[in-house]
Amino acid sequence: MNFTIGFRKVKHEDIDFLLVLRKRSMTKHLAKAKITQTNEQHLTRIKEHYYQSHIILRDRKPIGVINFGVTALNGTKKSLHIRQLQILPKYQGKGIGSRVLSVVKKKALQLQLPITLNVLLKNPARGLYLRHGFQIEGKNKIEFHMRCPLEVIAA
Repeated sequence: MNFTIGFRKVKHEDIDFLLVLRKRSMTKHLAKAKITQTNEQHLTRIKEHYYQSHIILRDRKPIGVINFGVTALNGTKKSLHIRQLQILPKYQGKGIGSRVLSVVKKKALQLQLPITLNVLLKNPARGLYLRHGFQIEGKNKIEFHMRCPLEVIAA
């Protein structure tokens, strides 16, 4: 893995890239869940917590996005919640997701918070999360609810 990974805060002009990214990285997984989305629906999802998004860069070129922030669970319990982690398909399976999760884990350790996320039932990214110590805490008709406890992050 002889390349550099970096991040930068999302800018307003990243919308077009993020729409292409979302469609390329999510369409087949959404289809397996029997979910179809219009461009407007994709854009609505992209714009949720927009300024908590960071563009993932490989050798300074945009290849993905990570959107995460502190969220309250069950009233008072908090976690660092990953809302979106998407990488262009041609860059998947190259260790980039693991590197990104390592950065998120460092942030969670600083904040002393567990990490939570939801992943579509048939999305193979679930394997990445399991390898990084996430545990399935529940599920609904379309997604698993996963959590990486602080003890696992600190280990």
